[in-house]
Amino acid sequence: MKTGMDPANKYKRFDPGIRLVRNWPTNVTKVPPIWCSVDLRDGNQALAVPMTIEQKLEFFNTLVKCGFKEIEVGFPSASETEFGFVRKLIDENLIPDDVTIQVLVQAREDLIKQTVESLVGAKKVIIHMYNSTSPAQRRIVFGLEKAEVLQMAVQGTMWVKKYAEQLVETDVRFEYSPESFSATETQFALEVCKAVMDVWEPTIEKKIILNLPDTVQMATPNVYADQIEWFRWYLGEYRKYTIISLHAHNDRGTGVAATELGMLAGGDRVEGTLFGNGERTGNADIVTLAFNLFTQGINPELDFSNIDALREVYGRCTGMEVPARQPYSGDLVDTAFSGSHQDAIRKGLRAYAFNFNGAPSCSVLWDVPYLPIDPADKGREYREVIRVNGQSGKGGIAYLLESVGIKLPKDMLKEFGTIAGKNIDALGHEVKAEDLKAMFWKEYIDKNQPFKLLFFSSMSTKLCVCSYTLMYEDSTFNPQGEGNGPIDAFINSLSKEGIAGVKVFDQSEHALGEGQDAKAIAYIKLQFHDGEIRWGAGVDTSIELASIRAIVSALNRK
Repeated sequence: MKTGMDPANKYKRFDPGIRLVRNWPTNVTKVPPIWCSVDLRDGNQALAVPMTIEQKLEFFNTLVKCGFKEIEVGFPSASETEFGFVRKLIDENLIPDDVTIQVLVQAREDLIKQTVESLVGAKKVIIHMYNSTSPAQRRIVFGLEKAEVLQMAVQGTMWVKKYAEQLVETDVRFEYSPESFSATETQFALEVCKAVMDVWEPTIEKKIILNLPDTVQMATPNVYADQIEWFRWYLGEYRKYTIISLHAHNDRGTGVAATELGMLAGGDRVEGTLFGNGERTGNADIVTLAFNLFTQGINPELDFSNIDALREVYGRCTGMEVPARQPYSGDLVDTAFSGSHQDAIRKGLRAYAFNFNGAPSCSVLWDVPYLPIDPADKGREYREVIRVNGQSGKGGIAYLLESVGIKLPKDMLKEFGTIAGKNIDALGHEVKAEDLKAMFWKEYIDKNQPFKLLFFSSMSTKLCVCSYTLMYEDSTFNPQGEGNGPIDAFINSLSKEGIAGVKVFDQSEHALGEGQDAKAIAYIKLQFHDGEIRWGAGVDTSIELASIRAIVSALNRK
């Protein structure tokens, strides 16, 4: 694509050739569609190395566990592997009673006959037949006129009906696709589908599936929705015998959007793949579609509650990887590196946890900035949400420290945030919670020069009296002090030893764990005679001693 080139000389705007008053923009989706996974056919044929029978079986079992009730298992007339996989499922009784397998076939008699042979003994099947109907396919690929293309669809339906009679113990349903529906004149697609229905003679109890694929995306998603709504409207009396199925590809990057708008326009059923695998830029991603419904309070009736385990199966069977920014399922979609985002997420998670724990019915609506879905609903943990690098701020640092039990006072967080930021910049890569804890320990807890506390004790009568042993560089001294408490007594004794003008501005402490042996961590904010502020931290099984160690920490940092 060159700047200055006029694309109008080579491309033209797509015109669906229909005009209508749109109703779908005001519709609201309230229930999930009928889902059909086409991973084992559409997804498989898009792989550089197609799946083996063993890989297809693992994938099939995974789809069943996810809750799919309709699964397109292959193209049995395409190869021995495809035929063999369908036979394996049937012969070894591997298909649950509530699952219908679907197979694809072109409108050719020999292929239809072979396809039906692969289905003998199955309990419930959908035979999915297609032929291309678009002007480009008619003109360039087949050299056929409209009437000949229509007759191909009718004749193919007759063959399916004829050979399906062999499946005497099988519940057979029929699906027809005018391939490249979105590129076909919508009036002609409707004419072909009605002719097919006249041959198949569907009933209200056993409806025909008319699959209207956005095989190659020709325009914006609203145009596909217009086509679906027009088609649905002009089906007239045929509509009550029909399940309208959507099958969107992703050439324009709008496969999910086209499907969602198509549902608003009257689509009853959705064909797609996990994570959008498929020809060219892929199919509509059923994982994204399902989670989009879930976040609107609609149960998609699919189980994606362990998204990372599902990704493992997908990667193992297909050899494909899920992009880091793939909606809902990518490695980084729940992650914030930005400081302002991290701060908002941290506060949102804290507010949600507080409300959730205090709610009588635990029915608290999810409302956390930057997170449209609770990561726990995908099997992920909150600790994975905030990750820290050189772009991060104190909010992310605080969140990760809290995940390892360190809850810094607000002013101390500012001080440590600056120190940690410089260290992270120097490292040049992302850091984990344990890395930040190590930085904190090095800066505050492990500093023992020039002062090192060797011993401390206190007793209280009217005043608190403390005695301790303190090493300064290579010298040791044993002073005493009096005050209103151990900290006051210790500060007063320091003044007598020549460390004057030290004031405690702030202090806090909390447990680092649970149980009798749990240690406490104390934070102390000191101001020195020159006005300089330093924070210190100390850890000990005794809260009192942890506070004294925090004072020594601040002295050493001064």
